[in-house]
Amino acid sequence: MHKVRLAQIGVGYWGKNLLRNFDAIPACQVVAACDADIGARQFVEECYPMIAVTKEIQEILSRDDLDGVVIATETPSHYSIARAALERGHHVFVEKPMAERAEEAEALVALSDETGCHCMVGHLLLYHPAFNYVEKLIQSGELGDIYYMYSVRVNLGIVRQRENALQSLAPHDLSVALAFLQQNPAAVAVHAQAYLQPDVCDVAFSTIFFEDGALAHLHTSWLDPHKIRKITLVGSKKMAVIDEMSSAEKVRIYDKGVNSPGYVGFAESMTMRVGDIHIPNIRMSEPLRMECAHFVDCIRTGESPRTDARNGLAVVRLLDAAQKSLESGGARIPISS
Repeated sequence: MHKVRLAQIGVGYWGKNLLRNFDAIPACQVVAACDADIGARQFVEECYPMIAVTKEIQEILSRDDLDGVVIATETPSHYSIARAALERGHHVFVEKPMAERAEEAEALVALSDETGCHCMVGHLLLYHPAFNYVEKLIQSGELGDIYYMYSVRVNLGIVRQRENALQSLAPHDLSVALAFLQQNPAAVAVHAQAYLQPDVCDVAFSTIFFEDGALAHLHTSWLDPHKIRKITLVGSKKMAVIDEMSSAEKVRIYDKGVNSPGYVGFAESMTMRVGDIHIPNIRMSEPLRMECAHFVDCIRTGESPRTDARNGLAVVRLLDAAQKSLESGGARIPISS
C-alpha cells in the first residue's frame, strides 16, 4: 500500500508539532505545507526541505495527489478550509474546535457523510494514555457512578486575539467530560472576564449540567501564575485525579468516599471511607503521535476516527452554548441537540 500523502495548512505554534509528528510516521508522507507567515514558511523550508511550501491555501486544495489535509490554522478559518477540503474529496484532520458555530459543525458532519471522507478533530486528550487508563476504569465500574468532575487548565500565555480563553482551552476538557460522564449535556453557564483586551476574556469558569445530574466545572485561563493541567473525578466508589504536568504520577486513584446505609436517615448514619491511594504505572507515549498515527491508520483502513465529525460537533454545541452564556453574563443556556 502506498504512503498516505498529506498536506498541512498552518505551521504556527501548534502546527509545528503536528508537522513533526506526521513527518515521522513511516506510513505517511507530508508533501506540501502552507502558511501566510513568511517565518513559518522559512521554518518548513529549512527543517523539511523535501516538503513543497506555499502561502496560498488554494494551491494546497487544488492538488490531486493528496489523501488528506491537516488544518492547524486559527479557529475562525477551520470551517471554511475543512469544507473546501472535504468538497475536493480529501480526508481532513482539523484542530479543535472544528468550527465556531454548531450549524457549521453540522454542515461538516453532513459533508463528511456525503463524501465518505473522514473529518477527524484534534481532541488530543482522548488519545492520552493517562486519560485512556481512567476511561477504562470508569467503563469497568471501578469508580462507581461519576457524580461530577472539575478541571483546571491555566497558564501565563499564550494570549490570543481572535479567540478567547474559553474557546481556546475549554475544548480539551469538554471532550473529556463527554467521554467520561457518558450523559447528555442539558445546559451550560459561564462566568468570564476580559482584562488584557476588550471583549476577549482571559479567564472563564464554566459549569455543564448533565441530564442525569452529573456536573462538570471548568476553570480556563491564560492569565494565571500557575501552569496547571488537572482533572478530578468524583465517583460513588472511588475518586481519580489526572495531572498532565506530573512527570511520573499522571494518575492517582483514591479509595475514598461516603458509605450510605441504604435507607433514608440522619446524616450521622453515613460513614466516611478513607482507603489507599493507588498510583498506576502507565506506559506513556506522546499523545500527539498517537493521534496523528490514528488519522493515518483511518485513511488506510477506512475505520472511523474516534474523534470524528460527530464527536467534534458535540463539543462545538457545548462551546456554542457556553459562548452565549458568557455574552449574557452567565445565564444558563440549554444545549441544542
